Amino acid sequence: MDLEALIDFNTVASHGGFSRASRTTGRPKATLSRRVRQLEDSLGVRLIERGARTLRLTEEGVALHEQTSVLLDRIDEIQQTLKGEAGLPHGRLRISAPVLFAQRGLGRIAARYAAAYPDVQLEISADDRFVDPLADGYDLVLRANPAPTTDLAGRCFLRDELVVVAHPSIPRPDAADEVAPVPAVMLSGTAEEALWNIVHEQGVQRLRTRTSLRLSSMAMVHDAVLDGAGVAMMPRSLVQPDVDTGGLRQWGRVEGRGSEVWALYAPHRHVSRKVSAFIRMLTEQFVDGSADGFASLRRPAA
Repeated sequence: MDLEALIDFNTVASHGGFSRASRTTGRPKATLSRRVRQLEDSLGVRLIERGARTLRLTEEGVALHEQTSVLLDRIDEIQQTLKGEAGLPHGRLRISAPVLFAQRGLGRIAARYAAAYPDVQLEISADDRFVDPLADGYDLVLRANPAPTTDLAGRCFLRDELVVVAHPSIPRPDAADEVAPVPAVMLSGTAEEALWNIVHEQGVQRLRTRTSLRLSSMAMVHDAVLDGAGVAMMPRSLVQPDVDTGGLRQWGRVEGRGSEVWALYAPHRHVSRKVSAFIRMLTEQFVDGSADGFASLRRPAA
């Protein structure tokens, strides 16, 4: 594969068309078009749909762009490092984050990052499915409680306590009533029935649950519990405002379990400056991993 042709293709894809790429880079539009065709001929696939008013990548073009743009940025950074041109972070930075975390102020962190590093083209996608940074073209993946078997490198930047909460209309069973299951709102992928050990003022209680509702995101679980669909296990920082106002009642904290949010990336020997800068911004927001960092991200009520 011709590396220069690949660079030209990614330039066209990133700028949304040959004309924009030509204006930005100063390279003739005809040259960019010819190099992309040469790349298509060498690969034996069409990468760009011709004839459309706006640039449209084929399925193969999307896959090639997502999987090689990160590598090309990395090559560029290595080249600059070898030349001694440290400078500020630049290039494209693609991040995948859980829906709930994204909704709790990640946009404000992103705005600060964009202001501090204007040469970085930041793109954040909210998605609860686990993604592979290399296969899906992401530089950084933020995930809660990632599997300990993951091969990805990373850093835990946020820790939170898990608590069991319910709408006030749902009574908490007495400790002696352990055998009676209570309706629970569960995340997808969890067991149908579960025993939770919760700690409260009377001691430790074994709580048996039966699934009343199964949802794919913590944001939906939160909404369902507020409407009385059942008990749920959620981060304390998320539900504390509801507990304070009486919208939810806390039954106890979950014994031996917590919530950790990690910033994960492919295990390179050297982490790129743009990734390091974003992780540093996260650790500065959540000092010592404290969930108190969410407080300054919340906008005051209108």
